[in-house]
Amino acid sequence: MFSSDNKKSKYAISMETSTQQNIIAQGTKIVGDIASQGPFRIDGTVEGNVKTSGKVVVGKSGYIKGTLQGENADFEGKFSGKLILSGTLSLKSTAHIEGEVHTSKLAVEPGATFNATCSMKGTVKELPNGTKQPEQIAQRQQG
Repeated sequence: MFSSDNKKSKYAISMETSTQQNIIAQGTKIVGDIASQGPFRIDGTVEGNVKTSGKVVVGKSGYIKGTLQGENADFEGKFSGKLILSGTLSLKSTAHIEGEVHTSKLAVEPGATFNATCSMKGTVKELPNGTKQPEQIAQRQQG
């Protein structure tokens, strides 16, 4: 009887920790790699790689130098390095992005600085015949 209750409580604790937000406060500097399943709010400085399946929010005083891998990210602060997102990158007017960006969707407010090579993939659905379909249509119109 006690063992089944114990298993339930361990499961509940693991569920709670994965949904809590990780916060790196202003004035904090972390040098190294960070990996987490939960969302992040960064108002300090991170020099290294950040990998998460949650959302990343970088405040006005936040700065990431390195690689960021995640689902979605909202930037008000600065980023320098390689940014890889499976979802949406949102840049507020105070954002400053430099480096290489791979994302599915990009939203940029006026005033944001975006000096990066950008590759957007994941939202385009390929036709069954690929790129041959437009060529076939052009040949029918000529012939």
